[in-house]
Amino acid sequence: MIQNLVIVESPAKAKTIGKFLGKDFQVLSSYGHIRDLSPHKFSVDIEHGYAPKYEIPTDKKKLVKDLKSAASSAEVIWLASDEDREGEAIAWHLSEVLDIKDKTVNRIVFHEITKPAIQNAIQNPRSINNDLVDAQQARRVLDRIVGFELSPVLWKRIKPSLSAGRVQSVAVRIIVEREREIAEFKTQSQYKTTAQFLLSDKKTILEAELNHKFSTEEEARQYLELCSKGQFKVRDIVKKPGKRSPAGPFTTSTLQQEAARKLGYSVAQTMRIAQKLYEDGHITYMRTDSMNLSALAINDLSNLIREQYGEQYLQVRKYHQKAKGAQEAHEAIRPTYVSKEKIAGTAQEKKLYDLIRKRTIASQMADMLTERTTIYIESEGLDHHFSALGEVVLFSGFYSVYKEDTDDDQPQEENTNLLPKVEINEALTLKEAKSTERFTQRPARYTEASLVKKLEELGIGRPSTYAPTIQTIQQREYVIKGDREGKKRNYVQLELKDKQINKTELTETYGADKNKLIPTDIGIVVNDFLVEQFGGIVDLNFTAKVEDEFDHIAEGKLQWNKVIDSFYKKFHPKVEEAASISKQEERVGERILGTDPKTGLQVSVRIGRYGPMAQLGTTEDEDQKPRFASLPQGKSIVTISLEEVLDLFAMPKDLGEFEGKTITIGIGRFGPYVRHNNKFVSIPKGTDPLDVTYEEAIELIKNKREAEEKSIIKIFDEEPDLQVRVGRFGPYIKYQGSNYKIAKGTDAQQLSLDDCKKIIEEAPKKKSRAKSSKTTKSKSSKKATK
Repeated sequence: MIQNLVIVESPAKAKTIGKFLGKDFQVLSSYGHIRDLSPHKFSVDIEHGYAPKYEIPTDKKKLVKDLKSAASSAEVIWLASDEDREGEAIAWHLSEVLDIKDKTVNRIVFHEITKPAIQNAIQNPRSINNDLVDAQQARRVLDRIVGFELSPVLWKRIKPSLSAGRVQSVAVRIIVEREREIAEFKTQSQYKTTAQFLLSDKKTILEAELNHKFSTEEEARQYLELCSKGQFKVRDIVKKPGKRSPAGPFTTSTLQQEAARKLGYSVAQTMRIAQKLYEDGHITYMRTDSMNLSALAINDLSNLIREQYGEQYLQVRKYHQKAKGAQEAHEAIRPTYVSKEKIAGTAQEKKLYDLIRKRTIASQMADMLTERTTIYIESEGLDHHFSALGEVVLFSGFYSVYKEDTDDDQPQEENTNLLPKVEINEALTLKEAKSTERFTQRPARYTEASLVKKLEELGIGRPSTYAPTIQTIQQREYVIKGDREGKKRNYVQLELKDKQINKTELTETYGADKNKLIPTDIGIVVNDFLVEQFGGIVDLNFTAKVEDEFDHIAEGKLQWNKVIDSFYKKFHPKVEEAASISKQEERVGERILGTDPKTGLQVSVRIGRYGPMAQLGTTEDEDQKPRFASLPQGKSIVTISLEEVLDLFAMPKDLGEFEGKTITIGIGRFGPYVRHNNKFVSIPKGTDPLDVTYEEAIELIKNKREAEEKSIIKIFDEEPDLQVRVGRFGPYIKYQGSNYKIAKGTDAQQLSLDDCKKIIEEAPKKKSRAKSSKTTKSKSSKKATK
């Protein structure tokens, strides 16, 4: 007989908690949720108050059986899942499934896995909070309704296997709208003027910038000409005290943002590492939008700052979250023991812990104090003045521990320097001046971190949903995290030196992006369709309002199924209306580019079964069937031109014969290729297939042959179709167009022909097309539920 059974969510958490409890406690893990809505069925009873129909997944049935067995022999059950809504729902599901109604069941919560926190939780149990459970059920049911009803409409109107989601579709909309802002942005140029002045000692240089930007090259030239005749002097020196205050301790979203900026972690990666740090007892709970620190934590921080930095560095602060819809009011993310400078773990875990610790310490430190000096420089007859900025740090304060980074689209701190000593009215000599053409910057594409920031500002999603949302839109291939090569542009620089103005035309690269979120063609088409047909669902304000309603349910102010009913009665008729129109009646996302001058046939682009495609002709043309071509990588249905599409239909193109076989250039689903003797060779990225010459095609063919010959480990004269090769993932057998894995640790050089045939015979059989189709439908059904 077990006296106490504690059930937590993860094995790592169970292991850590088990160390703090005595022999009278057994700690087991539920491995997350033990039941959920069916992945294959709607599982929501519309007729009976939208009641969810839960089931235990096959892979959890043995676990549930084991938990039931343990629970049946325990006197007291302690449900210790996380303290947010998701954790409350897990505790409720456990209480419903494990047949423990005749037992003493205690719900305990804690936001850090330390011995005092666990002991305190045991001493202060409570019952399950049904309001929190209802809020979680409302989210799950609403998301199921949207996904399960909307996704089939997308399959019918656009393309099979697509999905929609209440939050994911809004996230895609934000990214698509930013992409359109970038496409529509009109760059304007201005001329920024800088100068170098010699002080009266004729040695020391003072750098300054003009307080005005010129619209045209001519205006800039005229001003430089006036400068060449000017008599400059120091008009004024202004010194002002300045200060900078530390950022608050981390919330989920600010941790995701800062880990991306400083450490280069993705949002999902940050949460995975933070989860491990939490379960190992190093940090407090990592899903929170609170910036509060407990009195105990502030006391520990105060002692550490006094001891390591001094009393003057301490400034106790309380922070308040300003994000729309902030809730889950427990603590910010902080170290459980702030005095612990180093932890055991992976390099990634150590870096994230160090980031959290330093941010937490800095949040309770004094401001950085500075003295900011501005020197104003003028000349009679000139309308504008130059100014030189400098800053001296008088007291480093929190800056000695931590400095917050900023996003690409946020203004950076001004780069100011120490200034030489000058006097008011001191004469200055203009050494040189430059007026450089600068361009207004287009809006920045979102990073994962800046998208999280935007979602939080809009009140869309909650700490637990940011990472899954961003993962989902990339998995669905509505958005890719990718790079964009910059473009070249010329700019003008006018330089005044020795009373002469010289003009130079220079070149710069602009618009380059790295690891930014970019919408795909499918993402854009799906977004536009949803905005047009279901504008209320993907409306930013509506999505934020729903989150507020979930909060009200959690507070016991709203009944969850009434919220769902109000939504469903407006939503379902729109679904039926959109589903009643066939793809033939209205091609969603089709863009008609014009007419082929040779044939007079219509040229269009759209999303096909396998992705973006071009079409020459229509089904209404009597003389010939339409022709189709996949769009190559890097081309978009949004921007591709008529000429570029007509080039696609110029292929496949024959270049001539080599070794008695025709060389053909074409474009397939995976990009442009050279085909020869029924073998395909990819054309390198960035090379226009129409520009590939006969000689270049032969070189590509020969290079592939050489690479294949180098990959051959062994061949057999009696079975020429069978080869033992080595590839990216190690040795394998190639036989009659198929590849077969060789077990790790096998010496491929020693394999006999009989050995190879045995490996082929024992290899798993490939699924039939029918099964594959069935699997695809099953996967599509799963996608619809998420």
